[in-house]
Amino acid sequence: MRRSAVLSCALIIAALLAGPLAAQSPATPQVADAATAAPDPAPTAEAAEEKPEKKASPIEITGFVDTYYGYNFNDPPGDTQLRNFDTKHNQLSLNMIEVALEQKPSSDSRLGFRTDLNFGPATDMVHAFEPGGADVFKAFEQAYVSGLAPLGKGLQIDFGKFVTQHGAEVIEAKDNWNYSRSLLFALAIPYYHVGVRATYPLSDKLSVAGYFVNGWNSGVDNNGGKTFGFQATLKPGSKLTLIQNVMTGPEQVDDDDANRFLSDSTAILNVTPSLSLMANYDYGRDTVAGQAVRWQGIAGYFRYQINDTWAVSPRFEYLKDSDGFMSGTSQTLKELTLTTEHKIGGALLTRLEYRRDFSDTPFFLTTGGAPKKSQDTVTVGLVYAFAAKI
Repeated sequence: MRRSAVLSCALIIAALLAGPLAAQSPATPQVADAATAAPDPAPTAEAAEEKPEKKASPIEITGFVDTYYGYNFNDPPGDTQLRNFDTKHNQLSLNMIEVALEQKPSSDSRLGFRTDLNFGPATDMVHAFEPGGADVFKAFEQAYVSGLAPLGKGLQIDFGKFVTQHGAEVIEAKDNWNYSRSLLFALAIPYYHVGVRATYPLSDKLSVAGYFVNGWNSGVDNNGGKTFGFQATLKPGSKLTLIQNVMTGPEQVDDDDANRFLSDSTAILNVTPSLSLMANYDYGRDTVAGQAVRWQGIAGYFRYQINDTWAVSPRFEYLKDSDGFMSGTSQTLKELTLTTEHKIGGALLTRLEYRRDFSDTPFFLTTGGAPKKSQDTVTVGLVYAFAAKI
């Protein structure tokens, strides 16, 4: 009797423990009949709150092929003067080929990069004054790594080579309103910098950036000093954008004391979905061999989008180079440009452009004649662009 009681108690205890032990043990193949099998345990709170796996941003691939034909009515003995990139007269020319890869940092993946590989005559002009030699970084318009620090709204730090923050225009023709670059872009500002850039959005309307770089167009520094820059971008409303840049630092060879200063201001107003206005003002000064030099200029832009495929963009500008530091001649320059744009198939950008440059002194060369105070040019630009993500 006692043995039976003990056996009964043992069976009851085993039955009570069987459920909890089965729930804690790894799952096993179902061998029992469905009618007698124990139900699956309910999901735990930890499993229900499991966060999705963080993923890196996609790698964006963009690129273009830029070609043009230009005709200078002065018929100069060499290239067209005061022009960036579209310099050839009466020639079918390749300007630039670019392929860019970028992975933006994000809160899920805080590291990123960008590299822009460039080929063509435009890259030679961009790097013509590189202290380390024209071929040191010529193939890389940009090459930098990025990190997004978990500070407030996100502090992004870029280290490497990047295009300048100055100006209303960029190296890529497809991203400008006109095909030819302005006098301010060609003469008043740098192309690129090598160093560190930090960007922080203070609010939805205001962001700031700081720069610590070798100098103007200096992959390899030409002196022992460094150049500092600051940028503020203000968007008080959906239609207006204001950008202010300042940069200062020594730029003369083996001279750490003669600081160059540049102030660059840009305003963009989207009056309507079809009509946009833009203005860019530059003021700069430097000291060369103990002599102060200065330059300043302003450019005004107008763009009207006629429809999805056609647009027209006039530009007028004024540049005062009294000391001849930027153009090589003491002069006041003006230029008027009219550009018509047509997109074909969404990928091919075609531009027809008339431009007239003026000077207050005979500056523009002619074949077999005296220099003139003006030059007239007509340019046809063809740019094929593409983009993809992987």
